[in-house]
Amino acid sequence: MDYEKMLEEGIKHIPESVLKKERFEMPTVKGHIEGNKTIITNFQQVADALRRESDHLLKFLLKELATPGTLKGSRLVFGRKISSKQINEKIEKYAKIYVLCKDCNKPDTQLMKEDGILLIKCTACGAKHPVRA
Repeated sequence: MDYEKMLEEGIKHIPESVLKKERFEMPTVKGHIEGNKTIITNFQQVADALRRESDHLLKFLLKELATPGTLKGSRLVFGRKISSKQINEKIEKYAKIYVLCKDCNKPDTQLMKEDGILLIKCTACGAKHPVRA
């Protein structure tokens, strides 16, 4: 098999998500403050947009914002008043650490464990990097 045929064959096996040129948009939270609590109404959609487990994102946000919180359905309830700006900044930080590829900056990644080390593997360019939280 010559190089051209091998190249064509390889291109056929590239996932469609890699070929799409749409830009990844960082999801933003929607919510409101009720008394001394902050309620995020679209938490599950944010986690889905980042393609990560909601529990993983929740644990990160609670630690970063140093606040108690609970997940009630697709809503997240924080135990204190927090501005949406603050929450969105933490979600961007989460995306930089756990979602975006360090090489190609695409969000087409998966979290995986290898020898007890959490890795981020890019399905677009094939890069693997340890997660540094």
